[in-house]
Amino acid sequence: MSYGKTMTVAEMVGEFIEPNPLLRVEAFDGSAFGPQTADLTVRVKTPNAVYQLLEHPNEIGAVRAYVLGDFDIDGIDYADPYPQLRQLLSLAPYVRPLSPLSVAKVAGSILSHGIRKAPVPATEGPSKFARIKSGLLPHTEKADSETVSFHYDLSNDFYRNFLGSTMTYTCAVFPSEETSLEDAQLNKIRLVLDKLGLKPGDRLLDIGCGWGTLVIEAAKRGIKALGVSLSKEQIEYGQEWIRHEGLEDLAELRVMDYRDVPERDFDGICSIGMMEHVGVKNYQSYFTEMFKLLKPCGRLLNHQITISHDKPNGKPGTDEFLDRYIFPDGDLGAPGFIESCIHDAGFNVVHQENLRQHYALTLHHWNRNLSAHWDEAVQEVGFERAKVWGLYMAACALNFEIDGIQVHQFLAVKPDRVGHPDGKWYPLRPWWKA
Repeated sequence: MSYGKTMTVAEMVGEFIEPNPLLRVEAFDGSAFGPQTADLTVRVKTPNAVYQLLEHPNEIGAVRAYVLGDFDIDGIDYADPYPQLRQLLSLAPYVRPLSPLSVAKVAGSILSHGIRKAPVPATEGPSKFARIKSGLLPHTEKADSETVSFHYDLSNDFYRNFLGSTMTYTCAVFPSEETSLEDAQLNKIRLVLDKLGLKPGDRLLDIGCGWGTLVIEAAKRGIKALGVSLSKEQIEYGQEWIRHEGLEDLAELRVMDYRDVPERDFDGICSIGMMEHVGVKNYQSYFTEMFKLLKPCGRLLNHQITISHDKPNGKPGTDEFLDRYIFPDGDLGAPGFIESCIHDAGFNVVHQENLRQHYALTLHHWNRNLSAHWDEAVQEVGFERAKVWGLYMAACALNFEIDGIQVHQFLAVKPDRVGHPDGKWYPLRPWWKA
């Protein structure tokens, strides 16, 4: 039976993809595209898959159909679909140029069965327009609180299932590919604290502190550390961890927006995986605030995901899938633009490094951990959301590998032109071990 007046699902696929040895598509209407010996077999299980792509002929349509099970891929591990994403990427040479005639033929065949509104996954959040319409203007304190809660207040146990014992949700730093995730995360924290060069008794502010791991490690060095986050679940978890470690005299966590921190004259500030939530248009004001919070000769360590290629006027890189399902209002800046913003806030930028390959390795560990704890993850957040997170992390790993995104650390120092007019605000050469 054909789907539409003239076209089967296989024929629709053939309008957009050339026959090749890599892909086979088998559809609910009995049609098939591609050889049985293909490396990848996609099964279109319901007509909703076709309607999803008709309504949203982009990643949102594909994600909705995948999350709802309207299509499936043979052999896929929902916790770690990286192999299948890598195979789909290899199909790029076989994709036909999109022509108006092909679009019209396919749309006509689908609509011959009538207009159908495809379902939306329960895990999908509102669009940016819908959020603005409801009064949540991007990157205001109210909107930031809502979006941080959407992402982080899922379940601490869910995060532990894939983050592991360090509860560190940022890029690890691997001395070698054989290094364990736990050792690599502790190595990243060691690197951050060494770059900041803080001594016992010095004061550190960790903006976007997560579950408090870096604050706790700093306190173990005798550093008086304050961490702030908008996630209540994270802070409650971290406060209990601090009590368990007996570090209450040195470590403190608060549910607080960084713009509301009343203290000043910190010796060091770190912002690890926070800038993705700040908004590119707010970078300049963000770094200006950091400049005010630091004492002269104080150091800033900013660690964030970046886009690989500059866009005009610092225009952010955005992604609709991430905006709807993972990071509402999240956007990314290019490294050159970020460094300019740090410089224009008054800092001396001392060092910058790209840890792109390290984040791909980190994500592969997270996907494997999620796979190993799949049943627990589903129990914590539900099958649909767990499936979304497996897809999100695998897609990010692939994006880091193909250099679509990167991650950079910037080390900067606040000049002390009065106390040290000789300009000797930091050592002549790097003082940390890479």
